[in-house]
Amino acid sequence: MISLDSLSVKYDNKTILTNISLNIESHLSILGANGSGKSTLAKALCNLIKYEGSVSIDAKNIKEYSLKERAKLISYIPAKLEVYDAYISVEEFVLLSRFAHKENFFDYSDKDKTITKETLKFLNISHLKNHTINSLSSGESQLVLIACALTQQSKIIIFDEPTANLDPKNSKIIAQHIKGLKDYHQVILITHDLHLASFIDSDTLFIKDSKAMYYKKDFFNQENLKELYEVDFNDLAVSYE
Repeated sequence: MISLDSLSVKYDNKTILTNISLNIESHLSILGANGSGKSTLAKALCNLIKYEGSVSIDAKNIKEYSLKERAKLISYIPAKLEVYDAYISVEEFVLLSRFAHKENFFDYSDKDKTITKETLKFLNISHLKNHTINSLSSGESQLVLIACALTQQSKIIIFDEPTANLDPKNSKIIAQHIKGLKDYHQVILITHDLHLASFIDSDTLFIKDSKAMYYKKDFFNQENLKELYEVDFNDLAVSYE
């Protein structure tokens, strides 16, 4: 379980999030307008940015975990694949996700390499293993990021806009993979795509005016959507089946 106690975040004296206290016990979709603080909240959950208040996982402050312990607990998957070595192969890049499990001063083990290969096979991207990262399409890049999350074997996986800039076919592939991960991981999804959030079918956290509003399974109705987004919505047909 992730527990937030009076979490607040400011950038350059601008308040982004204010006094959020919340227990995240299951899967969660985080929604809100551009600039509302969705990604900021996700990065705070992983201790990637400075914040006031506290974040705990399994009743222990996240700052008390070592980097490797934290990596085994929670991983953050950004909206875009960015690497320092654009010519590293897909297989080599995904293998790096085993770092938290690797013994210090030793190479990656046969087990690490096997998990990497099996993950690529599971996601049907084994054919990309020798491709360089800079040669991938947007859809392929997102699958590689999912492969990294699975290979890292974190208990909690945060996806930040995983279908941004993807065509409908690739969006459907990514959506189905993310939904499948709910059977094995706690999934936190940040998205603007209401169809995707509805398809993933998790509890919902809506961020507005630096505050967070929590909904169980009662978020997707016309009254809520109109009030929160300030526009009228037609039927939200799920398109990822």
